[in-house]
Amino acid sequence: MFRRFFLPALIASLFIFSFSATNAQGRRKGSPGQPFEVQITPYKTTMKADGKDTALIAVNIIDNQGKTVETANNLVTFVVSGKGGKIVSVRSGDKAIESPANGTWQAQVYHGKCDVILQTTTERGAIKFEAKADSLWTGSTDIQAVWPGTPHAVTNAKYKPRFVKDRILGADISFLPELESRGIKFSDKGVQKDAIEILKDHGFNYIRLRIFNDPAEPKGYSPGKGFCDLEHTKAMAKRIKAAGMKFLLDFHYSDTWADPGKQFKPAAWEGEDFTALKKSIHDFTLKVMQQLKDQGTTPDMVQVGNEINHGMVWPDGAINNLDTLAQFFYAGITAVKEVAPKTTIMLHIALGGQNAESRFFLDAMAERKVPFDVIGLSYYPKWHGTLVDLKNNMADLAKRYPQQVCVAEYTQLKWEVNDIAFNVPNGKALGTFIWEPLNTWEQIFDHDGKSNHLIDIYQEVAKKYDVK
Repeated sequence: MFRRFFLPALIASLFIFSFSATNAQGRRKGSPGQPFEVQITPYKTTMKADGKDTALIAVNIIDNQGKTVETANNLVTFVVSGKGGKIVSVRSGDKAIESPANGTWQAQVYHGKCDVILQTTTERGAIKFEAKADSLWTGSTDIQAVWPGTPHAVTNAKYKPRFVKDRILGADISFLPELESRGIKFSDKGVQKDAIEILKDHGFNYIRLRIFNDPAEPKGYSPGKGFCDLEHTKAMAKRIKAAGMKFLLDFHYSDTWADPGKQFKPAAWEGEDFTALKKSIHDFTLKVMQQLKDQGTTPDMVQVGNEINHGMVWPDGAINNLDTLAQFFYAGITAVKEVAPKTTIMLHIALGGQNAESRFFLDAMAERKVPFDVIGLSYYPKWHGTLVDLKNNMADLAKRYPQQVCVAEYTQLKWEVNDIAFNVPNGKALGTFIWEPLNTWEQIFDHDGKSNHLIDIYQEVAKKYDVK
């Protein structure tokens, strides 16, 4: 999801962006074709703190529809906070910007774009990069400078990834119980039906659900209500299986949203040391899996963590602590396999078009012998690069690693993303999971629960790629 304003956590903010006339800083509501925001796309958000590693950060001036404003010539100021990194180069068009005497890097964009090269120092830690222009929304990202250290294997056992025969056309609809609690009814072409059944009618064969440790906690995802807790998950799992669909369970290992910008430790685990945290991860995973199995709804696939390229269960399992992170993954994986040996394991990273960082993370896990079956990627073009970047990354990962590769989250460019995901080489194509299509971003249902024209894309995708 690191490299961006993190998608799920900022839905409300994004609605504010769209509908407010101005904000406290006087920024405009914006209109198509007019500069509105400084968008930044970092091609690495994890870097080696060796004083040599570099990352390209692409800078675009976009309008309120997310399109590059090619007529824009705004002056952009770049700010780096933290001791782990520094700007070494800025280029706008064919012009290389000289290193500033006053230490403040600036560039006037060319056709709405420019590029920045960031280099690490030898200090590890968080680096914040910001790109600012007068009257426009600021673009920012967090980058982690790390010392990889000497890898220690989590197991000596050899592991051959399980091969998933299914072609997956999936949807994350974890919001469904909450939407239904508000009285929303779902319908397709005038016929009211269960949303899960409507999705199945249009070619979907897999449902993804997120689960939090204690979302009802005061600082949790759903204070006092507990949506996306174990009981809600069990009820949804019954509906999924009753519809004849398969089920991906996404452990966040947090009471609230987890993504590359935040992996908050569950309140119940605060103060635990490494050994206790490993046990807590194992025991929570085991409890959830066992209760799902006991009611006949064992997940077909499990994510051990959500968008984990910067780690999970911070600070202990942060990416700066690769051996600890690998042990945490292994604790969760072991618990899944104890209950359901045939369940597929996914590691989900938020790096759709970021090949160098994808390889850094996956190499680190391979060196530590973390056993898993599927590489899952998030792809939101604003933060994860172009379609070409996505295609090239998925192809490279499929050739480089033994696991299959899928898009675990996306929303825009529906045809294009599916065409890429279903054509991954080396027989490694698996499919996609659209993120919250019932009501969020480029959703396939209107806010009153009526399906719209976008849902019909999926029947065609299912037909084209023989999704059963």
